[in-house]
Amino acid sequence: MYEASPLIPRNRAAHPVPYDPGYKTSVTRSPNLPLLSLDSTPSEETGPRFGHNMIGALDNNLILNWTKGEAPAVGERILVHGRVLDENGRAVPNTLIEAWQANAGGRYRHVKDSYFAPLDPNFGGCGRTLSDDEGYYQFLTIKPGAYPWPNRGNEWRPAHIHISVFGHAFGQRLISQIYFEGDPLIDRCPIAATVKDRGQLDQLVAPLDMAMAKPMDFLAYKFDIVLRGRRQTFFENRPEGM
Repeated sequence: MYEASPLIPRNRAAHPVPYDPGYKTSVTRSPNLPLLSLDSTPSEETGPRFGHNMIGALDNNLILNWTKGEAPAVGERILVHGRVLDENGRAVPNTLIEAWQANAGGRYRHVKDSYFAPLDPNFGGCGRTLSDDEGYYQFLTIKPGAYPWPNRGNEWRPAHIHISVFGHAFGQRLISQIYFEGDPLIDRCPIAATVKDRGQLDQLVAPLDMAMAKPMDFLAYKFDIVLRGRRQTFFENRPEGM
């Protein structure tokens, strides 16, 4: 149970801009009318909740989970790990974290991905885990490859892993991306460039963590997920928001 603390309004200036002509599809996807505030329903606020009994032994091992341990995926083996924390640095336990990504060649296992890189028959590209009592989580996976995308001319997405973080109900969900330290494509990516403050963009870049690397096996990258916790949007007269 979290202790009560003063509500801190959301800093919307820290969010990526919704309309950025450099990111071509944001032109059609961004809203052009005032946003509406809609009441949430009880199902969005109270369920479903996720338990350890829904997580399999290999769910957070993307190297082996597609083949159920029969054969490993091909590519640079990495460990992505960190903690889920609130704005005061307190652990957020039992949080469902999902991850999905391209394979080592930069191709997703998706019917609409037509990139020339081959599919790895031993790599599905998705996994999930729960943070433990101290907020720790980890994924063992393959470092995803860069891939081209039809934005402008010759555009390439930097290596990245998509993550989804669930709260205590289905309506509480955060989706973001993890980039990797030292990738030169980050500075050239129109999607990353929608985050205008470099310090905020750097918070999406996982630094190399040799302390957690395993010799002759895998490198490690550390990525803490910091949630706003009680820094929820103030929903009119509902002080706790959703």
